[in-house]
Amino acid sequence: MHFIWWIIWLVILIWLFFLPYRFPFRKNSKNRALDILNERFAKGEITKEEYEERRRILES
Repeated sequence: MHFIWWIIWLVILIWLFFLPYRFPFRKNSKNRALDILNERFAKGEITKEEYEERRRILES
């Protein structure tokens, strides 16, 4: 009986560890792309014109 409890705890721990990777609680990919675009603009990697053009494309 003690062995079964160890197996149950092991399964629970493995399940809790892999849960975020199997079911990510993220925004949808469209919002994620906008987040990346905002980060790139904030870092100065793209110009204002490039930012506005890409944002318009993503939002359409």
